[in-house]
Amino acid sequence: MRIVVTGATGNVGTALLRRLVDEDVDVVGIARRRPPDMPPYNGIRWHEIDLATAEAEDRMTRVLHDTDAVVHLAIGFQPMRDRDYLRRTNVSGTAAVAAAAVRAGVPRLVHMSSSGVYSPGAYDRRVDETWSRDGVPSSTYSADKAAAEHILDRIESSADRMTIVRLRPGLIGQYAFGSALLRYALPDLVPSWIVDHIPVLPMDRSISLPAVATADVAEAIVSALTCRHTGAFNLSAPTPVRVDDFRSVLSARPVPIPRRVMRSVTAATFAAHLQSVHPGWLDLAYETPLLDTTRAQQLLGWTPELDGPAVLAETVRGMRDVAGGTSRPLRRREASDRIESVLRRGPISRRRHP
Repeated sequence: MRIVVTGATGNVGTALLRRLVDEDVDVVGIARRRPPDMPPYNGIRWHEIDLATAEAEDRMTRVLHDTDAVVHLAIGFQPMRDRDYLRRTNVSGTAAVAAAAVRAGVPRLVHMSSSGVYSPGAYDRRVDETWSRDGVPSSTYSADKAAAEHILDRIESSADRMTIVRLRPGLIGQYAFGSALLRYALPDLVPSWIVDHIPVLPMDRSISLPAVATADVAEAIVSALTCRHTGAFNLSAPTPVRVDDFRSVLSARPVPIPRRVMRSVTAATFAAHLQSVHPGWLDLAYETPLLDTTRAQQLLGWTPELDGPAVLAETVRGMRDVAGGTSRPLRRREASDRIESVLRRGPISRRRHP
């Protein structure tokens, strides 16, 4: 089997490559930057393609010829202020990959969607894959994921020879994702050790998040490559992440703060360029429902190894240890890199894509 993986150097992509090492597959990796020639990236043919560019579809079409399946994992999170770039990456990039797969005659597309596609209205309740998919409008990530799925709806209705599998995981975490999360959440000049010195935890006590380990998502992808069933599959550990889990792993005292107050503070500090977390992420955290994973269990034979609180604990441990990998997306958050980044391009709270 020959598969092409977009976003192959990211959180899920790296775990998937590691999972496929012992499988009889020929893997082609797509990334904006070629990773170092070391495990799990060695022994793979690489193509450097930015899916946000106008030529992405044509370039992907050439790569996808004689391919059995394409796994589309590429996603843009930053810079949050460059809305046009994120939309071109997450929405237009998905359209380019899917259109290229149709043109190249690829029989199967496995698309990494998200629980963020689900519409508000079922918070702290489990929904199956038939729940409304209009996303949370104030969250750019959610809006883009929902828009990408609607594009796939149109392509799927007209592409007779290609089947599409959509995986909708909750919050994905692992130890090696620690540094990446620190880069997304903390301003460049804030040191990483701040994670160990959080005395209080301002949080609405209603928080309830579906979570899943990165390795478990990779396992679901492998099953989706050969399973005869198609459609959407929710992926989540049985137990959601709640406020007491955050308290336990961060050793911080919870301070109940209403969601609307937290949202106002986040919006004000984002508007003032003091931090880079868009308030839409907070909206998403309090609107994403819990996930009924019956379909994945029965049709993919999928069972997660880690439960939700364990996923959070492992991820926070990675943040504490400033854990990372050798690819650009997973690189360690070093003080020298942060300072150089600020001097060269300005703080990420003000940054736009070059």
